[in-house]
Amino acid sequence: MATAITLISSVSLSSAASSITFSSIPATYTDLKILLSLRASTTSGNSNCFIYLNGVLGTSYAQRRLFGDGASVVSDSQTSYPWVDMINAIPNATYTANTFANAEIYIPNYTSSNYKSLSVDFVGERNNTTAYAYLTAGLFSNSSAITTIVIDGSDNFVTNSTAYLYGISNA
Repeated sequence: MATAITLISSVSLSSAASSITFSSIPATYTDLKILLSLRASTTSGNSNCFIYLNGVLGTSYAQRRLFGDGASVVSDSQTSYPWVDMINAIPNATYTANTFANAEIYIPNYTSSNYKSLSVDFVGERNNTTAYAYLTAGLFSNSSAITTIVIDGSDNFVTNSTAYLYGISNA
């Protein structure tokens, strides 16, 4: 069985924005894949990034993360969480110029009537000793097909941040 990947939508920010939204996602694929390249506008601390599905906030998410910062590795988990806390270290205005965090999010069986799993692979490049890498496994406790995905930042995403949504189907 051959696999096909199709670009559904893309966003390239021409000005700063606090979130990126994919809406009206068609139910014609088996899986979804999102590729992100993000940089934050803040000048202090780490900037975070969260994912919300179908506009649902509250206690519908659970996650397990493994992450490292160049010096140590940590694992944590949350249940009954308000979102999937996918990225906690987006490069900001104080880090090396023109470096962006990169992430891949994979959501299998997004139209299924079962709960939805997702995986996130992230690296926040900073060109210093505290660059972060995250692997996150998430669960969305909702049986509705996914039609909207919001990538929300704790700070604005800067110009030239990008997001690509792909549909994957088995042909």
